[in-house]
Amino acid sequence: MLQEQAADSGPPVVMAETQAPWAARDGLRITGVRAIVTAPEGLPLVVVRVDTSDPGLYGYGCATFTQRFHAVVAAVDQHVGPMLLGRHPADIEDITRMVHLSSYWRGGPVLNSALSGVDQALWDIAGKRAGMPVYELLGGRVRAAADTYLHAAGATIEQTLEHAQQILDSGYRHVRLQTGGPGLGTYGAPGTPGGYPDAPYPDGWDVQQYLRDTPKLFAAAREVLGETPNLMHDVHHRLTVKQAVALARALEPYRLFFLEDPIPLELYDRLPELRAAAPMPIAVGEQVASVADAARLVTGGGVDLLRLHISAIGGLTPARKLVALCELTGVGTAWHAPADVSPIGAACNVALDVSSPAFSIQEGHLWPDPVREVFPGTLDPRGGYLYPNDAPGWGIEVDEKAAATYPAVTHLHERWSARVRRPDGGIEAP
Repeated sequence: MLQEQAADSGPPVVMAETQAPWAARDGLRITGVRAIVTAPEGLPLVVVRVDTSDPGLYGYGCATFTQRFHAVVAAVDQHVGPMLLGRHPADIEDITRMVHLSSYWRGGPVLNSALSGVDQALWDIAGKRAGMPVYELLGGRVRAAADTYLHAAGATIEQTLEHAQQILDSGYRHVRLQTGGPGLGTYGAPGTPGGYPDAPYPDGWDVQQYLRDTPKLFAAAREVLGETPNLMHDVHHRLTVKQAVALARALEPYRLFFLEDPIPLELYDRLPELRAAAPMPIAVGEQVASVADAARLVTGGGVDLLRLHISAIGGLTPARKLVALCELTGVGTAWHAPADVSPIGAACNVALDVSSPAFSIQEGHLWPDPVREVFPGTLDPRGGYLYPNDAPGWGIEVDEKAAATYPAVTHLHERWSARVRRPDGGIEAP
């Protein structure tokens, strides 16, 4: 039976083909699936709510793909959600596989984000049914909390190091350093308009300037911040393999905790070559939107720290399998989690962090008050650590009335990325 829509545009008829070929042990069923979009910090966040036939039993999951949030909402509301109506919410593994395989041309960040929202919501429901936080469903803690890092940035080296010192003084032990430079294409720190006034594109970003300036940043950091802090840097996918090796070797004296995303996704087949030549750990993966590709990063020797955006690979269910793979191969985890991960997604990250020996470090974020208004229960860092909620499920709610007061704006990323060019005008990876 194909899905049918009532003439009055009411709820869709349950798709019989999606029902499991086994009898559920009770009458609990999924009755509704819908996406919620909000932007309390400016960036669009997508969460999925899954309702059940038990009044008051529902779950939330992170489906955030900031740059294409309209597509994710359509995938949830029009395609994925109707497949789940009438299913038992405990069948997480089967539902995950069914949704993953259902589009035939499967995978990719849109479908995987929609799947992630559903998957994480089902884990939230499972925790609430059991009266347990999700990390206990994963086997319980192997550590009390997740050690985190924050980002220090400034238009100049001096401003970046001043920001870094403030972070360290607040109790953090790890800090990622990014500094600005000529032009508007700098990543993670403010640039300078008109940095190349004689070039065809005066606001361009010059890779050679970047390669000269970055070692100066870390030389100054060790002099000002000392030997103790663990320092990191994000290249943001902009170098060739040769350039990345040269940068890694130039940074060797400063003992980086990791070097992040040194080459673009399209060159990942050469990561083993880069990793072998680099003196510091290589952290990659936030652009990966395939579980199989992430597994190949681990088994192929291309990564020291796996840095996935968990929504982009389909949620907690596939992520926990990759965690097991990391545990067996000696690879660490360092999940992606800046402002374009919802607090629910951040809670999913931390559940994995505290339940796996593969954990290495967690990207942190200081949520402003509007985010906490929309997402009561958002995790609070304490002394540079993130502790999971002990409430059942994720322990996070969504105030939909508050969420509606922060509407999302389309094309924020596109307006920036279209201007990231080199001085000759050629487009650059954002």
